[in-house]
Amino acid sequence: MKLNKKVVGITLASTLALGSLGFSSANEKVEAKKDSQKAKNVIVLVMDGVSSSTTTLARWYKGQPLAMDEILTGGVRTYSAESAITDSAPAGTAMATGNKSNDKFVGVLPEKVANPGVDADLADNPYKPVANVLEGAKISGKATGIISTSEIQHATPAAFSSHAAHRSDYDSIAEQQVYQDMDVVLGGGKNSLLAENRKDGENLVEVIDNKGYDLVETRDELLNSKSSKLWGSFAPSALAYDMDREQTNPDEPTLAEMTKKAISTLSKDKDGFFLFVEGSKPDWAAHANDPIGMISDTLSFDAAVKEALDFAKKNKNTMIVAVSDHGNSGISIGNQNTSGSYPSIPVSTYIDPLKEAEMTLEGALKQLKSDKSNVLEVAALYGIDNPTQEETKAIQESKDLGKTLVQLLANRANIGFTTGGHTGEDLFLYSFGPGSPTGLVENTEIAHSAAKAMGFDLKKLDNQVFVNAEAEFKKIGAKVKVDSADATNPVLVVTKGKTNAQFPVNKNVLIMNGKEIDLETVTVQSNGEFYVSKEAIQLVKKGK
Repeated sequence: MKLNKKVVGITLASTLALGSLGFSSANEKVEAKKDSQKAKNVIVLVMDGVSSSTTTLARWYKGQPLAMDEILTGGVRTYSAESAITDSAPAGTAMATGNKSNDKFVGVLPEKVANPGVDADLADNPYKPVANVLEGAKISGKATGIISTSEIQHATPAAFSSHAAHRSDYDSIAEQQVYQDMDVVLGGGKNSLLAENRKDGENLVEVIDNKGYDLVETRDELLNSKSSKLWGSFAPSALAYDMDREQTNPDEPTLAEMTKKAISTLSKDKDGFFLFVEGSKPDWAAHANDPIGMISDTLSFDAAVKEALDFAKKNKNTMIVAVSDHGNSGISIGNQNTSGSYPSIPVSTYIDPLKEAEMTLEGALKQLKSDKSNVLEVAALYGIDNPTQEETKAIQESKDLGKTLVQLLANRANIGFTTGGHTGEDLFLYSFGPGSPTGLVENTEIAHSAAKAMGFDLKKLDNQVFVNAEAEFKKIGAKVKVDSADATNPVLVVTKGKTNAQFPVNKNVLIMNGKEIDLETVTVQSNGEFYVSKEAIQLVKKGK
């Protein structure tokens, strides 16, 4: 566990009874090694928007079993607090915090509960930030990290590392991630770190540098880094699809390489680690009904699972959970073409047309010239080679080339799609190691299983790290106001006697009587209310 270099003072772990947080005492830690439900390390991997038919296609395409196949242990129910079909934000929130939530909500409680089986009381405190498993791991002394092939500020990684009323609030999400003081952050999203792209004008790249990270921006820089604190920002927004990477973005690392590097870095911490990994872009491909992109990045994700599994088998004290957060596209192996002929159609009929593609839809379309003079060449890159007269006409006359190409390829491969949006079916659960969940579980159980394996209770943790600032400070006789002189960076100002305490939003910083103190958790403003930890309340109360 790393010591705070800025202040030697009160910390959450030392001011509060460890038992009240659900953390183990020193004696209990000795016993925990003998407990089959305890894990020193936890790795949660999420493949975004991957339906069961997608994994089946990926396996046939690969021609051999997936790494995930070895650890299939059950299924996951994915609905949100309000809908049978979830968005990534509430799905991520459920898996990170153990609470069902609403569309677009990241790490906060729902405003509306409409589904049976969801606790209606969750809506009693809408928009309240709730503690996640990464925060619990960090407070209990473990190293922490997140990885994503999208912007690192995207909904699912955001749910494991921040709290916001809307997933599109990249400014707040990015700032909270920087001030969460994680040990490893790898993915895209550099744009949200740059002062010129932020409403508050803050240069988060400079903050990352000041916090001692090795900021790496290429595959070689990542693999050659020896630092114990790594921030990899490999693209302005999302990384390329794995199939396209070597041709379009060769300097980007693969998801498996990022996962392996993160594990080797985090595992140096004697207290263990928590790592979140997302394969983001199968979901994006599914929205576009692009089976090539879906297969490409499902296989990329599976390679990352193999890295985690290889480590866990050797370590023997690591819990792995791999899962999809929701289905997408209603993809099916078989369509109207096969209604009467399906009993006699071999695998090759479905897979061979897909193997003709050299790039995903996104990669192929990027090769299209402005005058569209190479439209047939682009179609060939996507697997529509030697087009029929009818196909050629459709391609040349298309007003939406992407839509036309996916329809033509789906027809060739006898693949069906029912929607361009998410779907609500139960999904496969893959798990391994001590404390790992099995059977048909709610997505919220992933968070609770991870927390339990690491030795803390999420509900008890939440009661300590996110309390209503105004209400709790008034209890100790302090006065509270919000300084909104800079509307993009409001500051909670607390006065008690001669003590003046300032809490900048989205930071783990307390400025007390001019002295800057690092806190264990970030200060969050949600729906107009400020939330701080009980650690912060105690620091102001003592006036130190």
